Amino acid sequence: MPEGPEIRLAADEVEHAVLNKPLLEVFFGLPPLKDYEDILTRATVNRVQTKGKALLTHFDNGYSVYSHNQLYGKWYIKPSYSYPKTNRQLRLALHTGDRSALLYSASDIAVLRTDEVPDHPFIKKTGPDILSEPVTVNDLLRQMTDKRFFNRQLGGLLLDQTFIAGIGNYLRTEILFITGIHPKKRPADLSDTALIRLAEAVILMMTRSYETKGLTLDPERVQTKKAAGEPRSHYRHFAFNRHMEPCYQCRTAIEKITVASRRLYVCPVCQPSG
Repeated sequence: MPEGPEIRLAADEVEHAVLNKPLLEVFFGLPPLKDYEDILTRATVNRVQTKGKALLTHFDNGYSVYSHNQLYGKWYIKPSYSYPKTNRQLRLALHTGDRSALLYSASDIAVLRTDEVPDHPFIKKTGPDILSEPVTVNDLLRQMTDKRFFNRQLGGLLLDQTFIAGIGNYLRTEILFITGIHPKKRPADLSDTALIRLAEAVILMMTRSYETKGLTLDPERVQTKKAAGEPRSHYRHFAFNRHMEPCYQCRTAIEKITVASRRLYVCPVCQPSG
C-alpha cells in the first residue's frame, strides 16, 4: 500500500492537472455517487489535500471528494479524455480542457460538503499529517505522551494511523533505524532526548521520502552510490529490504523480523532490544 509520501505526490500530480481549471465533466464509476456528477461538473478544484493515505479533492462550490487508494487504487494523469491501457476499473474522472485526472480501482470514495470533511470517520480519527499540515516536533511529542499511545510498542504504534498519519512499513523501519530504537520499545521507555530524536526522525523521513520520491537514505550515500552506477534499489533505504546486508553504521547484518503481522528490518547492534 502506498504510504503518505506517495499519496502526497499523487495529490501534487492531480493538483497540477486540474487546479483552478473549469471541469468539463466529472465521472463516478460507483453507482451511489452518480447524482454528484452534475453537481461537480463546471465547478473548479481549488485544493487537493492529503490526510495520511487518503486524498481530499476540494471544489469551489463547497463540495469535496474523499478517496482512499487502499491496496490497489491508482491515479493516472492523461491528456483530456485519454485513458491508460489497463484492466483496472475507472472509479473517478476529472476532465478539464487539457488534462484528465483518473482514479482507478479505489472503492472507498465519498462526496461530502467541505465543512463536513472533519467529521468523516477516517478523517476524524486520523493523526497529524506532516506533509499537508503544519506539524511540529512538539505536536508529535504530545502524541507520543498521550495516554492512548504512551505504553504501546513502537513497532505497532507507528503503523497506527490515529497516532501519525501516513507512516507505513518502509517508513516505520527507517524511522526506528536512524533513531537506534528497537520496535519493542514504547514511548514510555524513552528519555526526553530520545523522544525528541524520534519526533525529528518522523518529520525528516517523511519529508525526505516525499522530496526524493521514495528515498530515505542520506543524500551523501545516495550520490556516492549513484556515481558508482549502482541501481536505485541499492540506495533507497537504510535498513528496509536489506535483510542480511551490512548495517551502514556498524556493518552487522540487518535482520528481518515480523511485527504487527508485517516485515520490519532492524540492526541487532544499533537497535538493542534490552
